[in-house]
Amino acid sequence: MLRSTATIGADRSLAQASISQQNLPLVRRLEAVGFRAWPAASVQYDGSWQVRLTAGHPSNRLNSIVPLDPSDHRDVEIRLEKASRKFEAYGRAAVVRQTPLASPVLIDLLRAQDWTQFDETVVMTCDLAEAELPDTLDHLPTHDVGRFVDANLAVDQAPATLKPALAEIISAIKPPSGLFMIENAVDGPLATVLCVQDNDLAGIMSLSVSETRRREGLGTEILTSALRWARMRSARSAWLQVKLSNRPAIALYERLGFRDAYHYCYWQREPR
Repeated sequence: MLRSTATIGADRSLAQASISQQNLPLVRRLEAVGFRAWPAASVQYDGSWQVRLTAGHPSNRLNSIVPLDPSDHRDVEIRLEKASRKFEAYGRAAVVRQTPLASPVLIDLLRAQDWTQFDETVVMTCDLAEAELPDTLDHLPTHDVGRFVDANLAVDQAPATLKPALAEIISAIKPPSGLFMIENAVDGPLATVLCVQDNDLAGIMSLSVSETRRREGLGTEILTSALRWARMRSARSAWLQVKLSNRPAIALYERLGFRDAYHYCYWQREPR
Protein backbone atom coordinates (compact mmCIF):
# COMPACT_ATOMS: atom_id res chain seq x y z
CA MET A 1 0.00 0.00 0.00
CA LEU A 2 1.35 3.42 -0.91
CA ARG A 3 1.78 5.91 1.94
CA SER A 4 1.32 9.66 1.67
CA THR A 5 4.20 12.12 1.94
CA ALA A 6 2.74 13.36 5.24
CA THR A 7 2.74 9.81 6.64
CA ILE A 8 6.32 9.22 5.53
CA GLY A 9 7.34 12.54 7.11
CA ALA A 10 5.62 11.62 10.39
CA ASP A 11 7.33 8.22 10.45
CA ARG A 12 10.68 9.90 9.82
CA SER A 13 10.05 12.40 12.64
CA LEU A 14 9.25 9.62 15.12
CA ALA A 15 12.25 7.54 14.09
CA GLN A 16 14.73 10.41 14.41
CA ALA A 17 14.02 10.90 18.13
CA SER A 18 15.68 7.62 19.11
CA ILE A 19 18.50 8.15 16.60
CA SER A 20 19.46 11.62 17.86
CA GLN A 21 19.32 10.70 21.56
CA GLN A 22 22.05 8.14 20.94
CA ASN A 23 24.26 10.63 19.11
CA LEU A 24 24.38 13.79 21.22
CA PRO A 25 28.19 14.12 20.77
CA LEU A 26 27.65 14.07 16.99
CA VAL A 27 24.83 16.62 17.32
CA ARG A 28 27.10 18.92 19.32
CA ARG A 29 29.88 18.64 16.77
CA LEU A 30 27.64 19.24 13.77
CA GLU A 31 26.02 22.21 15.48
CA ALA A 32 29.47 23.69 16.12
CA VAL A 33 30.66 23.26 12.53
CA GLY A 34 27.30 24.55 11.31
CA PHE A 35 27.80 27.79 13.23
CA ARG A 36 31.23 28.21 11.63
CA ALA A 37 29.90 27.36 8.17
CA TRP A 38 27.10 29.95 8.34
CA PRO A 39 28.33 32.69 10.70
CA ALA A 40 25.90 35.18 12.22
CA ALA A 41 26.85 38.85 12.48
CA SER A 42 26.09 38.96 16.22
CA VAL A 43 26.41 36.02 18.64
CA GLN A 44 25.68 36.36 22.35
CA TYR A 45 25.51 33.68 25.04
CA ASP A 46 23.18 33.24 27.99
CA GLY A 47 24.47 30.13 29.72
CA SER A 48 24.48 27.49 26.97
CA TRP A 49 21.95 29.40 24.86
CA GLN A 50 23.35 31.04 21.76
CA VAL A 51 21.49 34.11 20.51
CA ARG A 52 22.29 34.63 16.82
CA LEU A 53 21.26 37.80 14.98
CA THR A 54 22.06 39.14 11.51
CA ALA A 55 20.30 42.37 10.60
CA GLY A 56 20.84 42.19 6.83
CA HIS A 57 19.72 38.61 6.15
CA PRO A 58 16.43 36.85 7.04
CA SER A 59 17.80 33.29 7.38
CA ASN A 60 16.48 31.61 10.52
CA ARG A 61 19.84 29.90 10.97
CA LEU A 62 21.31 33.39 11.35
CA ASN A 63 18.48 34.75 13.50
CA SER A 64 17.49 32.38 16.29
CA ILE A 65 17.92 31.40 19.92
CA VAL A 66 19.77 28.07 19.97
CA PRO A 67 19.86 26.09 23.26
CA LEU A 68 22.89 23.79 23.41
CA ASP A 69 22.45 21.81 26.65
CA PRO A 70 19.37 19.67 27.46
CA SER A 71 19.94 20.21 31.20
CA ASP A 72 20.14 24.02 30.98
CA HIS A 73 16.68 25.23 32.03
CA ARG A 74 17.48 27.54 34.93
CA ASP A 75 15.21 30.63 34.98
CA VAL A 76 13.98 29.54 31.58
CA GLU A 77 11.02 31.92 31.38
CA ILE A 78 13.06 35.00 32.33
CA ARG A 79 15.86 34.11 29.92
CA LEU A 80 13.46 33.49 27.06
CA GLU A 81 11.86 36.88 27.60
CA LYS A 82 15.27 38.56 27.74
CA ALA A 83 16.43 36.89 24.53
CA SER A 84 13.13 37.72 22.81
CA ARG A 85 13.66 41.40 23.52
CA LYS A 86 16.89 41.30 21.53
CA PHE A 87 14.86 40.26 18.49
CA GLU A 88 12.31 42.99 19.13
CA ALA A 89 15.17 45.50 19.04
CA TYR A 90 15.94 44.24 15.52
CA GLY A 91 12.28 44.46 14.53
CA ARG A 92 12.10 40.70 14.19
CA ALA A 93 9.86 37.98 15.57
CA ALA A 94 11.68 35.93 18.19
CA VAL A 95 12.68 32.47 16.91
CA VAL A 96 13.89 29.44 18.87
CA ARG A 97 15.76 26.63 17.10
CA GLN A 98 14.97 23.26 18.68
CA THR A 99 17.59 20.54 18.25
CA PRO A 100 18.09 17.45 20.45
CA LEU A 101 20.22 19.78 22.63
CA ALA A 102 17.20 21.86 23.70
CA SER A 103 15.79 21.37 27.19
CA PRO A 104 12.32 19.74 27.31
CA VAL A 105 11.44 22.35 29.95
CA LEU A 106 12.01 25.11 27.40
CA ILE A 107 9.93 23.33 24.75
CA ASP A 108 7.07 22.88 27.21
CA LEU A 109 7.23 26.61 27.95
CA LEU A 110 7.05 27.46 24.24
CA ARG A 111 3.93 25.34 23.89
CA ALA A 112 2.38 26.90 26.99
CA GLN A 113 3.03 30.38 25.59
CA ASP A 114 1.46 29.46 22.23
CA TRP A 115 4.63 29.68 20.17
CA THR A 116 4.23 28.16 16.68
CA GLN A 117 6.42 25.30 15.45
CA PHE A 118 7.57 25.32 11.80
CA ASP A 119 10.18 24.16 9.25
CA GLU A 120 11.21 20.72 10.50
CA THR A 121 14.65 20.03 9.00
CA VAL A 122 16.77 16.90 8.62
CA VAL A 123 20.52 16.96 9.21
CA MET A 124 22.10 14.20 7.14
CA THR A 125 25.63 12.81 7.02
CA CYS A 126 27.61 10.73 4.52
CA ASP A 127 30.82 8.71 4.84
CA LEU A 128 32.87 10.06 1.93
CA ALA A 129 35.27 7.12 2.00
CA GLU A 130 32.38 4.77 1.26
CA ALA A 131 30.40 7.06 -1.04
CA GLU A 132 30.14 5.93 -4.66
CA LEU A 133 29.78 9.23 -6.48
CA PRO A 134 28.28 8.97 -9.99
CA ASP A 135 30.34 9.95 -13.02
CA THR A 136 29.24 13.45 -13.97
CA LEU A 137 30.90 16.56 -15.33
CA ASP A 138 33.34 17.94 -12.76
CA HIS A 139 33.33 21.62 -11.84
CA LEU A 140 36.11 23.55 -10.13
CA PRO A 141 35.26 26.04 -7.40
CA THR A 142 35.46 29.78 -8.03
CA HIS A 143 37.11 32.22 -5.65
CA ASP A 144 34.96 35.12 -6.84
CA VAL A 145 32.51 35.68 -3.96
CA GLY A 146 30.60 38.44 -5.76
CA ARG A 147 30.06 36.30 -8.86
CA PHE A 148 28.93 33.35 -6.77
CA VAL A 149 26.51 35.48 -4.76
CA ASP A 150 25.00 36.91 -7.96
CA ALA A 151 24.55 33.39 -9.32
CA ASN A 152 23.04 32.07 -6.08
CA LEU A 153 20.52 34.91 -5.85
CA ALA A 154 19.58 34.47 -9.51
CA VAL A 155 19.03 30.70 -9.14
CA ASP A 156 16.99 31.20 -5.96
CA GLN A 157 15.09 34.13 -7.53
CA ALA A 158 15.97 36.08 -4.38
CA PRO A 159 16.03 39.89 -4.23
CA ALA A 160 19.29 41.58 -5.22
CA THR A 161 19.09 43.63 -2.01
CA LEU A 162 20.38 40.54 -0.16
CA LYS A 163 23.69 40.64 -2.02
CA PRO A 164 25.70 42.73 0.51
CA ALA A 165 24.58 40.60 3.47
CA LEU A 166 25.13 37.27 1.68
CA ALA A 167 28.56 38.38 0.45
CA GLU A 168 29.46 39.40 3.99
CA ILE A 169 28.32 36.05 5.41
CA ILE A 170 30.32 34.03 2.87
CA SER A 171 33.39 36.23 3.29
CA ALA A 172 33.20 35.70 7.07
CA ILE A 173 33.42 31.89 6.78
CA LYS A 174 36.79 30.95 8.27
CA PRO A 175 37.21 27.29 7.21
CA PRO A 176 38.22 26.67 3.56
CA SER A 177 35.24 26.99 1.22
CA GLY A 178 34.46 25.88 -2.30
CA LEU A 179 32.02 28.00 -4.32
CA PHE A 180 30.55 25.94 -7.16
CA MET A 181 28.39 27.10 -10.06
CA ILE A 182 26.91 25.68 -13.24
CA GLU A 183 26.05 28.29 -15.85
CA ASN A 184 25.93 28.77 -19.60
CA ALA A 185 25.99 31.73 -21.96
CA VAL A 186 22.32 31.38 -22.92
CA ASP A 187 20.56 30.70 -19.62
CA GLY A 188 23.05 32.17 -17.15
CA PRO A 189 23.36 30.55 -13.69
CA LEU A 190 21.67 27.14 -13.42
CA ALA A 191 22.90 25.71 -10.11
CA THR A 192 25.05 26.69 -7.14
CA VAL A 193 26.41 25.09 -4.00
CA LEU A 194 28.72 26.16 -1.19
CA CYS A 195 30.94 23.52 0.40
CA VAL A 196 32.68 24.38 3.69
CA GLN A 197 35.47 22.04 4.80
CA ASP A 198 36.03 22.12 8.56
CA ASN A 199 38.89 19.67 9.22
CA ASP A 200 37.49 16.22 8.34
CA LEU A 201 33.90 17.44 7.91
CA ALA A 202 32.51 18.95 4.70
CA GLY A 203 29.33 20.99 5.00
CA ILE A 204 27.05 21.35 1.97
CA MET A 205 25.35 24.73 2.14
CA SER A 206 22.87 26.52 -0.12
CA LEU A 207 22.46 23.89 -2.83
CA SER A 208 20.15 25.48 -5.40
CA VAL A 209 18.99 24.49 -8.89
CA SER A 210 17.05 26.79 -11.22
CA GLU A 211 13.33 26.04 -11.02
CA THR A 212 13.10 25.68 -14.81
CA ARG A 213 15.97 23.16 -14.99
CA ARG A 214 15.18 20.72 -12.20
CA ARG A 215 15.11 16.94 -12.73
CA GLU A 216 17.88 17.24 -15.35
CA GLY A 217 20.69 15.96 -13.14
CA LEU A 218 22.17 19.37 -12.37
CA GLY A 219 21.77 18.87 -8.62
CA THR A 220 23.65 15.57 -8.76
CA GLU A 221 26.30 17.12 -11.00
CA ILE A 222 27.13 20.10 -8.82
CA LEU A 223 26.79 18.22 -5.51
CA THR A 224 29.15 15.43 -6.60
CA SER A 225 31.67 18.06 -7.78
CA ALA A 226 31.62 19.60 -4.30
CA LEU A 227 31.91 16.20 -2.57
CA ARG A 228 34.84 15.15 -4.80
CA TRP A 229 36.58 18.45 -4.02
CA ALA A 230 36.09 17.90 -0.29
CA ARG A 231 37.26 14.28 -0.47
CA MET A 232 40.40 15.31 -2.37
CA ARG A 233 41.09 17.74 0.48
CA SER A 234 40.92 14.83 2.98
CA ALA A 235 37.38 15.35 4.27
CA ARG A 236 36.07 12.05 5.60
CA SER A 237 32.41 12.92 6.18
CA ALA A 238 29.90 15.30 4.62
CA TRP A 239 26.83 16.84 6.22
CA LEU A 240 23.92 18.92 5.04
CA GLN A 241 20.53 20.25 6.14
CA VAL A 242 17.29 19.89 4.20
CA LYS A 243 13.66 20.61 5.05
CA LEU A 244 11.67 17.46 5.78
CA SER A 245 9.07 18.57 3.22
CA ASN A 246 11.66 18.59 0.40
CA ARG A 247 11.25 14.95 -0.62
CA PRO A 248 13.01 15.23 -4.04
CA ALA A 249 16.16 16.65 -2.40
CA ILE A 250 16.13 14.01 0.35
CA ALA A 251 15.81 11.27 -2.28
CA LEU A 252 18.86 12.69 -4.11
CA TYR A 253 20.92 12.81 -0.92
CA GLU A 254 19.95 9.27 0.03
CA ARG A 255 21.03 7.99 -3.40
CA LEU A 256 24.47 9.47 -2.72
CA GLY A 257 24.71 7.76 0.68
CA PHE A 258 23.45 10.44 3.08
CA ARG A 259 21.55 9.20 6.14
CA ASP A 260 19.63 10.95 8.95
CA ALA A 261 21.68 12.17 11.90
CA TYR A 262 19.05 14.27 13.69
CA HIS A 263 16.19 16.68 13.13
CA TYR A 264 15.57 20.25 14.25
CA CYS A 265 12.72 22.72 13.91
CA TYR A 266 11.91 26.34 14.75
CA TRP A 267 9.42 27.98 17.09
CA GLN A 268 8.21 31.53 16.54
CA ARG A 269 6.31 34.16 18.48
CA GLU A 270 5.05 37.21 16.64
CA PRO A 271 6.28 40.63 17.86
CA ARG A 272 4.00 42.28 20.39
